[in-house]
Amino acid sequence: MSSKLIGVGVGPGDPELVTVKGVNALRAAEVVVVPVMDTGERGRAEATVLHYVPEEKVLRVVFALNERSDHARREAAWDAAGARVADLLARHATVAFATIGDPNVYSTFTYLAHTIGELVPGTVVESVPGITAMQDLAARSGAVLTEGTEPLTLVPVTAGAAVLKDALNGPGTVVAYKFGRQAHEVAEALRDSGRIDDAVWGSALGLEGESIRRASDLDGEPLPYLSTLIAPAPRDGKRGGKL
Repeated sequence: MSSKLIGVGVGPGDPELVTVKGVNALRAAEVVVVPVMDTGERGRAEATVLHYVPEEKVLRVVFALNERSDHARREAAWDAAGARVADLLARHATVAFATIGDPNVYSTFTYLAHTIGELVPGTVVESVPGITAMQDLAARSGAVLTEGTEPLTLVPVTAGAAVLKDALNGPGTVVAYKFGRQAHEVAEALRDSGRIDDAVWGSALGLEGESIRRASDLDGEPLPYLSTLIAPAPRDGKRGGKL
């Protein structure tokens, strides 16, 4: 029988936001892989997983999570991580990979699944959706993501502030991920587009040290890498105005 690799979204940090299906998948797997930048750290995904499965079932695998400039180093890290998981699949019927947020939204799982497809053809790959940071921030801040016919645009600011500026010039809500290192440029883009007053940002959602604030409070200082911004669509305040 083919082994199974299942990506499980464990949400942005609050263990209560893991779905029942996600908890069941983690508990049913023979081993749960969690991504780390080095073997000495406990990442956000691992901290969440440990609320539901015993520590001896969890295995850290090193990924080049933030490597964007050294292509060769990143590829070598992906290959090594893929080989490690391929070895696990040779010995276990089901391996779960825990990822913060959702496994199909800017997730390490996407690249792992691609690698395993090449290394272990025939592996069954599945995923369990997870609560995303933008959903959690919207709930905690009261920011409405979409109304009526409004579009929703999600951009990673690691692609550059210009991508965010283009999105802010559109009609819908804009969500920015991973903008902490470019907080100054993000604040400028919000001001230039006239959308800073209604925007909110958050970091460490559901964790100790959580911060949720208005974007107008941004002072240009760098923020945590995994910071999320919501700039709601311009609205006239009428109920159903965008229907």
